[in-house]
Amino acid sequence: MRKRWGAAALVAPLFVSLVGTAQAAPGPLDEYYAQTIAWAECPAGWVSPSTGVECASVVVPMDYKNPGNGNLEIAISRKKATEPSRRRGVLMTNPGGPGGSGLGAVHWFTAQTDVLKIYDVIGMDPRGVGRSTQIRCISTPSDDEFPSRPTDAQLANWSDYARAVEDNCRRGGGEMRRFISTMNTARDMDVIRGAMGEKKISYVGYSYGTQLGAVYGSMFPKNLDRSVLDSALDPLKTWHEQDVDVVDAITDNLRKWTAWTAARNSAYGLGTTAAAVRGELDAIAEKLKSGPYGGYADVTSFDYAVGATRYRRSWAAFSRHIASIKAGVADQGEAAAIVAALKKGDVEPTSAGTFQAVVCEWDWSTDVNTYYNDMKRWRDTNPYGGTVDYMAPTNCTFRSFQRPEKIPAITRKYPAGLVVNSDGDTQTPLANGRVMAEHLNQPLISVSNDGQHGHYALRRNACVDTLVNKYLVSGILPASRVTCAGTDIAEDVPPGAAASAGVQSAGRPLSAILGEIAAETKPF
Repeated sequence: MRKRWGAAALVAPLFVSLVGTAQAAPGPLDEYYAQTIAWAECPAGWVSPSTGVECASVVVPMDYKNPGNGNLEIAISRKKATEPSRRRGVLMTNPGGPGGSGLGAVHWFTAQTDVLKIYDVIGMDPRGVGRSTQIRCISTPSDDEFPSRPTDAQLANWSDYARAVEDNCRRGGGEMRRFISTMNTARDMDVIRGAMGEKKISYVGYSYGTQLGAVYGSMFPKNLDRSVLDSALDPLKTWHEQDVDVVDAITDNLRKWTAWTAARNSAYGLGTTAAAVRGELDAIAEKLKSGPYGGYADVTSFDYAVGATRYRRSWAAFSRHIASIKAGVADQGEAAAIVAALKKGDVEPTSAGTFQAVVCEWDWSTDVNTYYNDMKRWRDTNPYGGTVDYMAPTNCTFRSFQRPEKIPAITRKYPAGLVVNSDGDTQTPLANGRVMAEHLNQPLISVSNDGQHGHYALRRNACVDTLVNKYLVSGILPASRVTCAGTDIAEDVPPGAAASAGVQSAGRPLSAILGEIAAETKPF
């Protein structure tokens, strides 16, 4: 979440099914629910590896209130239960975004063998995404500058760009854009459930997929069995209000890194207090205002690099990196490599247009000054980690279409499920997960001292995986509040320990660590 294909061979049998049932269908949606899914070998490029996975397309109405207003195709994948005699149903998945392709998510659970024995795992490209009917925005280039510490005059650059993005998404998305929504994706999920002949589904959703899961449960409570909401959003806040939680989490991670580094001053020489360590960052940033320094081209790239403090396993390497700049012995190529690795790790929505449509479901202020005031506040107090950009206007500030419906109130009239969030995640902060768990009256698994996004089946966290598997397989809930230690572990540098080697050679470079993080499986 956050920051910024053909199916004809599979679809042909579906239209035969639709034609065959349409005449007898008493309701406008019955033909969609009654269609036959033609599972077959996945077309090239849909899922990799494709061994053991089947794919299909399901036909859904673009506009559920007016089904005659055209249809869309939804691409789905299936990894069948390995012990059919024990099969208890399907486990639908969503990787978040909004705009993340979910066909390949069927492979995320490979190590969860007990779950794979009893569930058919179902992946899906939501409407607008990937192998489903796509929605696209016309590209929006810009020559404007978007610095991490903008002048007051530069704040308008974000508004100008956001207006242009909205206009290009309006032109590129056409009529379909109004119907690319969480509610319609939830309806698509229920059509898929019906077409598969399932009375209920179980569900694992990550990031924005937790919002989708909560909306599905609110709209179709009788059809949802077990549910896991991993790295959850806050169901009571707007998207932009949750952006405030994001920048708070970025700031908290930086604060924790400065305290960790101060406790190890004998190793890094950056100060004995958190304030002194922060002062070393500020000193580097001040020098960068006058020109390149320490391998960084400008202060914006340095501010962005400080976002690495999100990950605990990067803390020691980042401290060494800052110490090398202070000592004047920094590897001049390392800074560029750090920024490149961080950008590679940024997960962008896979279908340009879906993100820009779905996020506009939330209410957005149309007064640009409210955004500018927040941007200036973070520019002046903590610009590290790209905080200013999170506070900026988006295309939704200038939304050009009328929402057909508002997000429904999130309620739970289905069996209790699980919420999972970590305390260092800057995409879906722990504060958001706490509210989701409390609002749904569900257990919360908190992952401590961990900056990663998405945990179940993705981080080799035995504590999280064991608790979730026990619930999915046996229906056994954990304690209402339980904490699992994170797997994002800082390098073992004891407080008070002196550096065993020079600041450059004491350990692996930060860019290498961030490169590994970027290559790891993660939700959107």
